[in-house]
Amino acid sequence: MDLDSVSQFSSLEALAKLLADPQEEDNEDNDLGSHSSTVSAVGPGNIGPAKKAEPTVTPDVKSGNSKDIWNTEEVPEGSEFDDIWDPREQPEYEILFKQQVGAEDIFLGMSRKDPSTACCEDMLIKIKLPDTRSLDITLDIQDKILDLRTPKKKLLLHLPHPVDSKNGKACFISEKETLEVTLRMKREFDFINFA
Repeated sequence: MDLDSVSQFSSLEALAKLLADPQEEDNEDNDLGSHSSTVSAVGPGNIGPAKKAEPTVTPDVKSGNSKDIWNTEEVPEGSEFDDIWDPREQPEYEILFKQQVGAEDIFLGMSRKDPSTACCEDMLIKIKLPDTRSLDITLDIQDKILDLRTPKKKLLLHLPHPVDSKNGKACFISEKETLEVTLRMKREFDFINFA
């Protein structure tokens, strides 16, 4: 060993002692001294307090079919309808909210209803379907998804609020070439708004 490497080693050892945690010095009793025979044993990783080993986290393996690629909880709702290879275009649509109000609501303001969407009971979806007959429309409604298909158009709409998929109303207005779908919303705190 030449003199320069010895002085670099002693400088590195002195720097390590300066940066070391004082509590660890008592426990280790000069751990670097054991590596003094070889210069390559001390490196930048030896400077400062010793790093504690992080506990390894093993992923939770759920029992089930071992050939499954993913769990059903991991798949977002409505992804089974996504079809990126379908060349049909998406029709224009508009989502409106409806309230059921009476004279006491409008003139006297006796109920707690206001014009916000939080006080609306129904969701109205207007879908423009030019050059379409009512017989060509296929409509599937789930709690948070509206799936509409025609020979020329396709619409997969994730609804902003959960709806009652069993009780809804759809009306095709042939003069306007528009399908109007009215759905009753079922939100978590509707019992407070409409009590």
